[in-house]
Amino acid sequence: MSQLKEKLYLCSGLLSGLCIVIITLLLLAQIIGRFIGFIVPSAEDFAGYALAASTFLGLAYTFREGGHIRVTLLIQRLSPLPRQIQEGVILALSFALLCFLSYSCIYMVYESYIYNEVSYGYIPVPLWIPQVPVAVGMIALNLAVLDALIMALRGKQPTYSTLEDELSLEEI
Repeated sequence: MSQLKEKLYLCSGLLSGLCIVIITLLLLAQIIGRFIGFIVPSAEDFAGYALAASTFLGLAYTFREGGHIRVTLLIQRLSPLPRQIQEGVILALSFALLCFLSYSCIYMVYESYIYNEVSYGYIPVPLWIPQVPVAVGMIALNLAVLDALIMALRGKQPTYSTLEDELSLEEI
């Protein structure tokens, strides 16, 4: 099960990187197109969709790797038991908030699909298509936080926290 979760987070990170490559290719095509006299239709729209997908798909991978900014000024001064309690409370609150956000993203996709919403631009795109990666990314982050919460409740140190400790030891 652990390998499946790690593959999910890695796949999410790779898809995020792929979206950044897509943005680069779109912008490059648009620049070259201007030199030779053609316009890439809806390039800005597609780059925006890829940016949103990249941002949300990258959240779970970044969380798992300890890449999110955390203020550890207070946490690092706590003894192990209070630190574990504080981590559990923060992760529980984060999980509750992410459950709401995941539901909202899924509902947004559902409404866009039901009402046949399309984008305005040269190429009309059903809005549920670019919204799906946003919802998938939010669900993946939700699972990553739930995984860290379960680890914290079991008394183990979450992966992101282990990486933070390694980094702070290197600075000393």
